[in-house]
Amino acid sequence: MALFDFSPLLPAGLPAPAARWNGLAKYSFVGGNNDPDGVPVEDFRAAADAVLVREGRGLATYGLGHGPQGYRPLRAFLAEKLRRDAAISCSADDIMMVSGSLQALDLINQALLARGDTVIVERDNYQGTLTRLARLGVEAVGIPLDQHGMRMDALAAALAGLKARSIRPKYIYTIPTVQNPTGTVMPESRRLELLRLSEQHGVPIFEDDCYADLTWDGQRPRAIHALAEHGSVIHIGSFSKSVAPALRVGFVVAPWQLMSIMLALKTDAGSGALEQMLLAEYCTAHFDSHVPELVRGLRAKLETLMDALNAEFGTAAEFAAPHGGIFLWVKLPDQVDAMRLAQAALKAGVAINPGPEWSTDPVHAGSRLRLCFASPSHQEIRDGVAILAEVCRQEFGVPIRSANMDKTRL
Repeated sequence: MALFDFSPLLPAGLPAPAARWNGLAKYSFVGGNNDPDGVPVEDFRAAADAVLVREGRGLATYGLGHGPQGYRPLRAFLAEKLRRDAAISCSADDIMMVSGSLQALDLINQALLARGDTVIVERDNYQGTLTRLARLGVEAVGIPLDQHGMRMDALAAALAGLKARSIRPKYIYTIPTVQNPTGTVMPESRRLELLRLSEQHGVPIFEDDCYADLTWDGQRPRAIHALAEHGSVIHIGSFSKSVAPALRVGFVVAPWQLMSIMLALKTDAGSGALEQMLLAEYCTAHFDSHVPELVRGLRAKLETLMDALNAEFGTAAEFAAPHGGIFLWVKLPDQVDAMRLAQAALKAGVAINPGPEWSTDPVHAGSRLRLCFASPSHQEIRDGVAILAEVCRQEFGVPIRSANMDKTRL
């Protein structure tokens, strides 16, 4: 019996069909997965028991009776955390809980963007941001980065060029604290210059702070939101990197003029309540001790990855040690086609993120890779890099362990 054919019913403009899930690769360096050993399972169990005994009957009401912005104790925790860590002055009423930072991206884009609009982003960037903008038909103008994040000279030139064409970008999107994929941290002086340019051209800033908890030394500059005087910064964050990605809990701090539109667009009857209850109970007691322990484990894995790259590739793999996070941005010799490498490596059991998918300039990123070091074990990191190097030698003639030199260290 023939299956029903849905093809004639599908509207134009849909993304390419997803492949059927076949499990993770044996050596997986992809995605934003975190360290399995860093998930505080026993503390989660205790927190879940405590909050369910105390407030479990609230699950009978959409939003737990705390309104569409989310579980109030979690928003209160975040308001205090943001004040202490990022110098952001806000209350629980200025925060909306969302289903991961991806929903925050979608809601902000729905509120602000229309087909044909222009936004400014960092040239090397989060794939989820770039693919969403492309699907919306929005032009993303990429700004080069250096060791301190988005370059302000290039931003000033781009804004001036757009103004000359009577184009006013809808926002400037930046990941200033542990940038994805480069791992840079924008210093406060540059944040202030970014704000000056934003105000000069009347363009708001969209600050994605999802990795800000994972700096190696536990220090970070004040958030751009904290430095702004006129409410021109939208700030988002997440518990995915600091606690657990599968919980799918993120948040938005935004002026009410925009927040009210996002709430009208958020028609999902509320993000997962049990996850919010669990996080509020757990984080109030344990967040400050959990994150430094998680970061120590991540930093050790980064050391293993950099040592493995040095041992297997020598100078053929170029990288700068990130200031935190879970990713390493690696440049291989120009003859390496990262898209082809990703396919060949996957056949050998190694999954990598090819650079062109993480950049507004696929040529610039043609031989670059984003490697997530958080999820694999130390031995898996070493074995996976060895296999990746062998694939590079076979497919692209990358020499065996090019003459070595010291890379930038932590």
